[in-house]
Amino acid sequence: MENTKIAVIGLGYVGLPLAVEFAKKFPVAGFDIKQDRIDELRKGCDSTLEVDAETLASVLAAGNPLKADGGNGLFVTSSIAEIAEATIYIVTVPTPTDRHNRPVLTPLVKASETVGRVLKSGDIVIYESTVYPGATEEDCVPVLERVSGLVFNEDFFVGYSPERINPGDKEHTVTKIRKVTSGSTPEAARKVDELYRSIITAGTHLASSIKVAEAAKVIENSQRDINIAFVNELAMIFNLMGIDTLEVLQAAGSKWNFLPFRPGLVGGHCIGVDPYYLAQKAQEYGYHPEIILAGRRLNDNMGRYVASEVIKLMISRDLKVKGAKVLMLGITFKENCPDIRNTRAVDIVAELRQYGVEVHIHDPWANPEEVRHEYGLECIEKPGGNKYDAVILAVAHKAFADRNIRELCSCSNAVVYDVKGVLPTSDIDGRL
Repeated sequence: MENTKIAVIGLGYVGLPLAVEFAKKFPVAGFDIKQDRIDELRKGCDSTLEVDAETLASVLAAGNPLKADGGNGLFVTSSIAEIAEATIYIVTVPTPTDRHNRPVLTPLVKASETVGRVLKSGDIVIYESTVYPGATEEDCVPVLERVSGLVFNEDFFVGYSPERINPGDKEHTVTKIRKVTSGSTPEAARKVDELYRSIITAGTHLASSIKVAEAAKVIENSQRDINIAFVNELAMIFNLMGIDTLEVLQAAGSKWNFLPFRPGLVGGHCIGVDPYYLAQKAQEYGYHPEIILAGRRLNDNMGRYVASEVIKLMISRDLKVKGAKVLMLGITFKENCPDIRNTRAVDIVAELRQYGVEVHIHDPWANPEEVRHEYGLECIEKPGGNKYDAVILAVAHKAFADRNIRELCSCSNAVVYDVKGVLPTSDIDGRL
């Protein structure tokens, strides 16, 4: 590991925590195309809340350690020239899907072009972004070769080590989650594995090939997606039967090998996206995945289902639907986290508006400007009391679970619907 200098491309939820950990042992330059992100990090502030101010301050370097002799630390920049001295490039950019649920590799290709401009003989490029099996070698490597003019596995090498970041989780942080590693040659694989073992206290798992590591990543989240789809379907069935789904799950959970999944909205940058990457590749090989896409269809429709259940409850209580005021608590994709990427809470809003309902959104964790930019929705800073015909707890932020939701209702027969199943049964009128 002597003379190792690292550049991390992309300083979001995945890249920043990784760069911070590496910076404790190596010279690291963090690169991001968003200058405002660089500016906030230089001030010691992380708006994703993944790295606290004290930890960030402890690793930030005054100058670029890649250009200095000796010292470790993190230097953040939006200049490609500032990462040219690195010997290892780690790409941690997002890999989303488009509105037709097709994989979008544009950020990955652009990041590969960036690395290609400064790639040198002997360098290793490691990808952490979620992709389908084959993407690293079939989509990224040709870009590196074209831009750099170097030859793959002769002049430079690649590795793949899928990210396992869980946004907002302060227990399962980057060093405490076992890391899958791989490389384009046995020697490259060894170096990649050694690099990660230097910071990952939970250890590593060296896969036999890059494709195996890529496949492992997409099935991790596809498996969770399918299991959540199963309990979501159970919730719809049991609601028709008048049976409490959570009570059923608690009873079934008394068996040692019952998997503890809960119904809910499935969003975020992984579980709601990764299955489409695997499905896309499967279809290129002539296979149409049944279970994977069925789970996706069901989970993608849960926002509409929640909205329709709320409307039914309102009608059953003789509440006027058109023009009604409904408060939705939470817009982030998960609890106690500011991440709004691919949140499915927006589906509830869209469906309610189809009924002529006026929807107010309140979320103390979300950045209102980001919500406005990404979804065209406005957030209110503080909901007024005795105002709403229905209140929907869409995200289980602790602040909501500790609050008296009924005080926000306009009348005694107003509807309180708990999407996350965290409120006392006596305080709600319906839940998944």
